[in-house]
Amino acid sequence: MLKTPELAMPRSRKVTTVCHGYKKVWDDREEAMVFFLEAMMNSDGAEHDRYSGIFLQIQNGLDYCTDEDD
Repeated sequence: MLKTPELAMPRSRKVTTVCHGYKKVWDDREEAMVFFLEAMMNSDGAEHDRYSGIFLQIQNGLDYCTDEDD
């Protein structure tokens, strides 16, 4: 187990998202979170799942977030 919790570690402000095949580099992680939270709240079904998946990846500190299945 880590001595410092993972969430307490410094994260890069930049994040890259890929949604519907469109790639965007965000300079501010918070701005990207707001965008995907708003999109998630204004959608349902598959669209909601797509946006919420990216939102959670950003929130968890990933630098590359995508809606594609691996």
